[in-house]
Parts: sequence; C-alpha cells; structure tokens
Amino acid sequence: MAWWSYERTYRRPAKGGIKAQSGRSGFGQSWWAKRWIEVLEGFHLGSRLSRGRSYARSGQVVSIDIEAGEVTARVQGSRPKPYDVSIRIKPLSGREWKKVIETLSRQPLFTAKLLAGQMPEDIEKVFQETKVPLFPENLKAVQTDCSCPDWSNPCKHIAAVYYLLGEEFDRDPFLIFKLRGMDRDTLICGLGVSEGKNEKTEPVVEGKSDTPLTVDPGAFWSGAELPENLFGPVEIPTIPAAILKRLGNFPFWRGNQSIVDALGPLYEKTSGRGLEIYIGETFKDSKK
Repeated sequence: MAWWSYERTYRRPAKGGIKAQSGRSGFGQSWWAKRWIEVLEGFHLGSRLSRGRSYARSGQVVSIDIEAGEVTARVQGSRPKPYDVSIRIKPLSGREWKKVIETLSRQPLFTAKLLAGQMPEDIEKVFQETKVPLFPENLKAVQTDCSCPDWSNPCKHIAAVYYLLGEEFDRDPFLIFKLRGMDRDTLICGLGVSEGKNEKTEPVVEGKSDTPLTVDPGAFWSGAELPENLFGPVEIPTIPAAILKRLGNFPFWRGNQSIVDALGPLYEKTSGRGLEIYIGETFKDSKK
C-alpha cells in the first residue's frame, strides 16, 4: 500500500499588501456587501473560508484590478511568486442594461439613492423584472481560477480576494455595476441625471472688479493693502477632518488602520497650529 505524505506549507509575509479593515464580526456592513459575501459562503469551502479571511486581514493580497466582468488579483502564498487569481462574472448585454435603466428611471427614489452612493434595497427586483440577476446566484454564475497548486476551486486565495471585494463594495456600491458591465458615470447619464455637469453658467468670481490693472510694474508687484476681513472668520473647524471623513478610505487601503484614524489626529493638531500662525499668538486648547 502506498502512503502519500503531505508537507504543510506556510505563507510568506507580503509587504504593502491590501489589508481588510473589517473587525472580527465579519466583512461588509451594508446589505449589498453582505449579499456578495453570502454568495462566497454558499460555496461551502470549509476551512478555506477561515484561511481566506486570515489572508485578507493580514495583507496577503498584493493587488486587485476590477474590469467589466472580471476581477484579477495577485495573492502572496507559500511560494516566492504571488499567485494569479481571477474571478469572472458575465456582464449584462447592452439590451439588458437598457431595460434595467428604463425601469430604474421610473423610480425617482432609486435615482436619488444611487446619487447619494447608496444601493436601494429593492433594486434586485428591478433586475429580476428584466430576468437578469444583479448578484451571482450560484457557483455556475461565478468562474474562478488561481495559479496555486490547491486542487480546490475556489481556494483560500480566491476567498481572500472575494472578502476584500465585499469590503470594497461598502465603500463604492457601484463596483457591482462595473462587474456587470456598467460604470457609474454611464449609469447616471442613462438615468438622465447630469449632476449639474451640463449646466452652462458663468462662474461666480468673488471680489471681481472692473477696475483695470495698473501699468506700473512696481505698483503691480507690491500690491495694495489687504483688507482685514479678507479671509472672513478664521476658526478651528467644529468637526475635525470633515473632508477626510467624507472622502473615506482609498480603494483597497493598505494601511494597518483606516486613513481617518491615521490622519485625523494630525488634522486636529495642524488646525490649532495654523490658527496660531495666522493670529500670531500661541494657540490654547479650550478643553484644557
């Protein structure tokens, strides 16, 4: 009788890999992200799911690229060269997208939520009416491949990429449309919403004057005395790092913590320092 021995291999640490930001409670917070994860967990991969989650959290996924109908990625495993991963979903045809957009355009609430970056909860019904699902419904609807030697497909490397995609759907729900062959701008344009891009209006220039500039070079470069209220009221923002919080993380963030957590304290510190420089006095924190 021949006995086969199996030598366990260990993954090589990846430098600068994409790290999941989700906590131990699970990947994905929005319903559409959870819907995507449900498909993966319906494959019954056993221990490969937990190992895939570990890969996603430890930054083993080196890169992810998303195009219409396909996701390609590179995942660092036990070998020196990262494995090549692909996840393919059949894009909808132009005719199918036309039906979907016509149905969506008759639902103003759907359009408003999509513009706000949210996925309407009943949007799957729109796709069902056109007899095409928005999310893959079974294994046959998703074709996966990995260059690793694991006989199982999907493997843990594919699972890691799948989890990170679910987390990215939280940040950008339009990615599921892109996978189905429709980018955000084309979708919004098809819904008949220009977001103000087509409005041709003269830009408003604050402080615009019809007085011609002086022809004296010395007077031009020295300039006139600036008014005291040129910048208006100058104060520390009531909401620290408001713009940063609104923008959120970069796509497939690679840091150990979110960009808001990493840069938020710096924004607060520089706000006080900036006010100090502006008024020429030492800034005193009102909380002290």
